[in-house]
Formats: sequence, C-alpha cells, structure tokens
Amino acid sequence: MNKWLLSPPVTFVIILFFSMMLSYLFSRLSFRSKKSAGDSGESYACGEDNYDHMTQPDYSNFFPYAFFFTLAHVATLIITTLPVETVRSFAIAVLYIIGAILGLYILLRK
Repeated sequence: MNKWLLSPPVTFVIILFFSMMLSYLFSRLSFRSKKSAGDSGESYACGEDNYDHMTQPDYSNFFPYAFFFTLAHVATLIITTLPVETVRSFAIAVLYIIGAILGLYILLRK
C-alpha cells in the first residue's frame, strides 16, 4: 500500500486543497449583495459611528492577575509531577513552594 499518501506534508497539501475548494464553492453560494457598500471598511460599534473614539485599553490591571495565574499554575504543575520517592524531589518541591510564596508576596505587597 502507498504509505506516502499518509505522510504529513502530502496530507497537509490534500487538506489545504480540499479546504480551498470548499471555501470557493461556499463563497459562490453565499448570500451577499453584488454591489459594494461604501462604508463597508469602516468600524461599527452598536449602531454608532466611532470616528473619534480611539479606544486604547489599559492592561495595567491585567498583568498582576496573569502573573498570579502563571505563578500558581507552574508551581502546582511542577510540584504535582515530581516523583515522591526521593529526598531530592522533596527539596525541589519545597524550593518551588518558597518561590511561589515569595512571588505572591512581591505581587500582593502594596
């Protein structure tokens, strides 16, 4: 049997071609007007024109939560996947717990 057909590059090309063909066929079947709308490239926000509203989100409140999430989950992942049999693994777990406590202290101090 030809196993080259199941190799990842060949499979990728086949799926890519099939997806492009489906996309083309569905674009021909889509319900859209034939004439282009003049404002189709403009931004739209709940029925209001937002020409002067240049929103710039503030992520300063996001980073402490992201750091807490990363710290807690990485420490938990490392501690729970360490083998229990050796004293060295216990020392590594204690080191990660101390690092997590220190990181939380730095994060939560005011």
